[in-house]
Amino acid sequence: MTPIRVFLTGNPGCGKTTVIRRVCDILVNNGTKPGGMVSEEIRKGGVRVGFSLEDLMTHETGVLARVDERDGPRVGKYHVNLQDLQHVGAVAIRRAMVEADVVIVDELGPMELHSIPFILAVERALECPKRFVGTIHKRATHQLVTAIRSNPTHHMSEVTLDNREQMSNRIVEQLTGHV
Repeated sequence: MTPIRVFLTGNPGCGKTTVIRRVCDILVNNGTKPGGMVSEEIRKGGVRVGFSLEDLMTHETGVLARVDERDGPRVGKYHVNLQDLQHVGAVAIRRAMVEADVVIVDELGPMELHSIPFILAVERALECPKRFVGTIHKRATHQLVTAIRSNPTHHMSEVTLDNREQMSNRIVEQLTGHV
């Protein structure tokens, strides 16, 4: 039997990460252990200045990208922090393959896809027998994203302002057969 693979996409700011966080909370309350990583906005004075990473199991955090970074690949006005992406993000995914029941990857986007270790960790997670939930940046065009989107066994859903409140329960139902 093919392991369950659920992917969310949607416009920036539509609530993908919020849905992922709620999925994790529901899973934990149901006795299921999620692991992997999430990314969140870093705001200063109400203005987005970057993105952080968090390992869902250890709660270790790092910086994915910031406007005031000087090194790393540039994506828009941000410079990607490859070191934290690899040491927090990729490590969290690899840890989840061993220690978690469900692997979470938020997100597969232009910033994250600059890291070969991150890409390899995601590919390995997709090959392992664990259930998987990921978010995909709506405009991501990397070959990994193309392969994910074209796989007919993957469940793809778009998060919108209209459906995001119900999306968490829907995903948990896909993963477990019940909410």
